[in-house]
Amino acid sequence: MEDMELLPIDPPPYRNLLHTQRAFDLLNDFRKQNILCDVTLEAEGVELPAHRVVLAACSPYFSAMFTSELSECRAQKIILQEIDGSALALLLDFVYTSEIQVTEENVQTLLPAASLLQLIDVRSACCDFLQKQLHPTNCLGIRAFADMHSCNELYHYAQNYTMQHFSAVVHSDEFTALSADQVSDLISSDHLTVPTEEEVFEAVVGWVNSDPSNRCDYMPRLVEHVRLPLLSRDYLVQRVEEEPLIKTSSSCKDYLIEAMKYHLLAKEQRALIKNPRTKPRTPIGLPKLMLVVGGQAPKAIRSVEVYDFKEEKWSQAAEMPSRRCRAGIAVLNGLVYAVGGFNGSLRVRTVDVYDPTRNMWSSVASMEARRSTLGVAVLNNRIYAVGGFDGTTGLSSVEAYDPKVNEWRSVACMNTRRSSVGVAVLNDYLYAVGGYDGASRHCLSSVERYDPIKDEWSPVKEMNTRRSGAGVGVVDGMLYAVGGHDGPMVRKSVEMYNPDTNEWTCVGDMTHCRRNAGVAAVNTLLYVVGGDDGSANLSSVECYDSRADAWVVLPSCMTTVRSYSGVAIIDKPT
Repeated sequence: MEDMELLPIDPPPYRNLLHTQRAFDLLNDFRKQNILCDVTLEAEGVELPAHRVVLAACSPYFSAMFTSELSECRAQKIILQEIDGSALALLLDFVYTSEIQVTEENVQTLLPAASLLQLIDVRSACCDFLQKQLHPTNCLGIRAFADMHSCNELYHYAQNYTMQHFSAVVHSDEFTALSADQVSDLISSDHLTVPTEEEVFEAVVGWVNSDPSNRCDYMPRLVEHVRLPLLSRDYLVQRVEEEPLIKTSSSCKDYLIEAMKYHLLAKEQRALIKNPRTKPRTPIGLPKLMLVVGGQAPKAIRSVEVYDFKEEKWSQAAEMPSRRCRAGIAVLNGLVYAVGGFNGSLRVRTVDVYDPTRNMWSSVASMEARRSTLGVAVLNNRIYAVGGFDGTTGLSSVEAYDPKVNEWRSVACMNTRRSSVGVAVLNDYLYAVGGYDGASRHCLSSVERYDPIKDEWSPVKEMNTRRSGAGVGVVDGMLYAVGGHDGPMVRKSVEMYNPDTNEWTCVGDMTHCRRNAGVAAVNTLLYVVGGDDGSANLSSVECYDSRADAWVVLPSCMTTVRSYSGVAIIDKPT
């Protein structure tokens, strides 16, 4: 046979990807049977045989130890003083198998052990696990743990999470346990996310009152970082000035006087004042989602759609436990409340709650009255259910829900019966806008506002047009009434209310006529979702830029045409 003629090209080397895995599997078997092991690791009385070369190959800590001139280099037993015994066993398993299970029970011992042994992959896995576990009740503890072990990325993530969820964090035991320095550092941040500075003031008062005998002296130091000039004049007079902790401190009174003087200045003069207490906060916003809850399509439905503003896409969330349209929707402490409404047969008083982090619905206490086409808003950590229709008549009654005690209680009634009413919060007042009175069968142009401190309603300037089923929202300190109808006429017009002048002015019209649409504000933008135009339900969404006075229709529509749905803006779960 003649010799084969081979091409002068070097073929790629043969490689068996399973070879290394098989070798380590065998080494792990040797370790378990104490075969060829040349060192024993000990932590808290737990002794574990191992191979020096494997430890040195996988851990820079052991590599430095076994290649140095130190006494441990040839020692038969290495005692690790600062490591938990069970954590060491898990880490040794990882060294030989590349697998480890990080759990709530072991992460606090695993992370420091992995840090000491310089097992970076395990340390990163622990940080990733803790990052996913962040919640308003534990974020301060995780932040402190990350700081203790120099996990800088986790620390900054927990810090941002704390500031972004401050409204819920202040109700946790971890916040109460903070030192004065820690509270001061937190509330002095420009990036604190709060709907109003009122929450910062209440947080300070709550922290001091949790241990008044030891904390009263810290009040002036903390109030220094509360931006009192940015609070409403009514809140300063009726709440801050009456707070005993303020009354007993001359330094605190000085900050209050500064804030009151600020309110006496014209806007042009205010702009010239530069100090940390007059500077608006600039929170770092989480990515936002818009939930469209239930609605009429054409019957009451259970479905919930979610719009991701960043991805500009719609998806489905968990359905409500029962059909619901004409309900009120509110967001409080990260939870979405669907209040009352119509289930296709009956007006209901039940309340369902959606947890975005678990994509699950549950129920809380029912209202005292059955209400559909009601208005709902959050003020002072309470949900207010305003007016509506009980199946027989329009309602003027109002009730408030306190999540701390899971109870509804009646507050002062409105001066007018209002169903299909729009409700929003502006400058610590609750506004009820337009609606249908049911008695004289008129759509309303009247507007009234509720003072929670006085527990009373008083009229403000009427709108320029009658509006029932209008959507309302607040952008840049202005209240907007969007669409609605006056009898058979469905409107696309929009009005803006200025609380400083007590005047309504017309702004740019929507692209489409809409009534019974959902409305929500995101930064300086106002979104109007679905509704009906008088002949058909709509799936389209349009957005109003208040600074440009212009409307734009979103390119992506809901998958379901729906009116009488509720809309909520939430943080995208991490």
